Amino acid sequence: MELLNFTLLLVLILVFKLVLQEHGKRTNNLPPSPPSLPILGHLHLVNQPLYRSLGDLCTKYGDVLLLRFGTRKVLVVSSPSAVEECFTKNDIIFSNRPRLIAGEHLHYNYRAIGFSSYGDHWRNLRRATSMELFSTSRLSNYCLQLFHESVDVKEMRVNLSSLFMELTFKVMLRMIAGKRYYGKGVADDEAKEFRDLIREYMEVHGSVNLNDFFPVLQWVDFQGIERRMIRVMKKVDAFVQHLVNEQRKKRAESLGVSGLNSIERESGTTLINAMLSLQETHPELYPDEDIKGVIMEMLTAGSETSATTMDWAMSLLLNNPEAMQKTVADIEAVVGLRRLMDETTLPKLDYLQNVIKETFRLYPAAPLLVPHESSDDCNVGDFHVPKGTMLLVNAEDPQESELLGRRICPGAALGRRTVGLTLGALIQCFEWSRISEEKIDMTEGIGLSMPKLESLEALLQAADRNGQGPLKVKISSSSFLGCR
Repeated sequence: MELLNFTLLLVLILVFKLVLQEHGKRTNNLPPSPPSLPILGHLHLVNQPLYRSLGDLCTKYGDVLLLRFGTRKVLVVSSPSAVEECFTKNDIIFSNRPRLIAGEHLHYNYRAIGFSSYGDHWRNLRRATSMELFSTSRLSNYCLQLFHESVDVKEMRVNLSSLFMELTFKVMLRMIAGKRYYGKGVADDEAKEFRDLIREYMEVHGSVNLNDFFPVLQWVDFQGIERRMIRVMKKVDAFVQHLVNEQRKKRAESLGVSGLNSIERESGTTLINAMLSLQETHPELYPDEDIKGVIMEMLTAGSETSATTMDWAMSLLLNNPEAMQKTVADIEAVVGLRRLMDETTLPKLDYLQNVIKETFRLYPAAPLLVPHESSDDCNVGDFHVPKGTMLLVNAEDPQESELLGRRICPGAALGRRTVGLTLGALIQCFEWSRISEEKIDMTEGIGLSMPKLESLEALLQAADRNGQGPLKVKISSSSFLGCR
């Protein structure tokens, strides 16, 4: 009898809650919402890839959509006008991040810039990354090294997906710590350990953690994701702390040998060095946790999205040989035949820039922007959005969306230069073709970004653009690439 009474009481509570929800929709003019299930809400309607499921729901119910994932209210917007309203009119309201378990365990207890709440701490990190680490003058000091020795090949098969990922990681690591983890002369064990560590970090970060939507489950952690996050982050933290300690030791040795002027000359040659300079000036604002948080977000977000974009762009060009030839002609007309494109010529390459923009449109590397959360009640369009609602932007126009709001990625300029310079150099110095007559498979995979399902492989041949023999690529320490 007691069990029956308890069951009836539970049913009455759920019915009463649903009635209140429907009443709230009528009185507060909430955005449209699909039919939901008790407790689960709308979780049963979404599948991987998440942005596809959300896109389908927006097509059916509207560009501004309110969902419920467990105990969380989720606002999904997909039209450029709605996105613009969220990040202009309601910019400050949507400047916070939701409290997700990944922010606690993988981002130094929400102190890293990507997961920190909007406020003084976030502004300090933002100012440091925007003005110090990613300024135009500092970007020009970092070189992209594609190969470690001159190459002279007639034809070879290349796994471009692997090459792009290694290249972007290499760029980040050289910029962050002045170290190289790929190529000849590098310790294989250390390189493999680092690659495996980052791969595991990204995998657990992208896991759907039901604890974020059902707080009661945090007592159990039945998926084991939280335990895995703690274990992975312990190894990540030790590795990143080692990088910081190495740079700190070099600064101390430089002070002992050559004095302050030597440190000032050396300062800023790496990201860690620049952050340590800020730490020495304002130790209370830049503890080691903040430095390590910047390093991890640079390594993960900065490398994977750039590599993914280059993967899609080269796939599109290989499937459209005419577009590839137009890109080659554009580079030859602007840069010439015997010198390599650089940062000064990159903005003048209109066709190459259009190829990259079209890649962003067709295959955005981050179709779902990092979640935001409303700090107060607000209106989006004609709809009321309650305080504490998670915002998911299903980017219909990724270029327009990513450039809006206070929380624009500080590494966006670096990413665009990396993509433009790398693609341009590959196309200028080599001739590329598909490994067979069949077109490249453009099926999308699953991940934090939007990777290709199948790795991209292509045939590479040293380019002979002017009948004077194939171009050779020669790496120098002061240039992006050298062609001769």
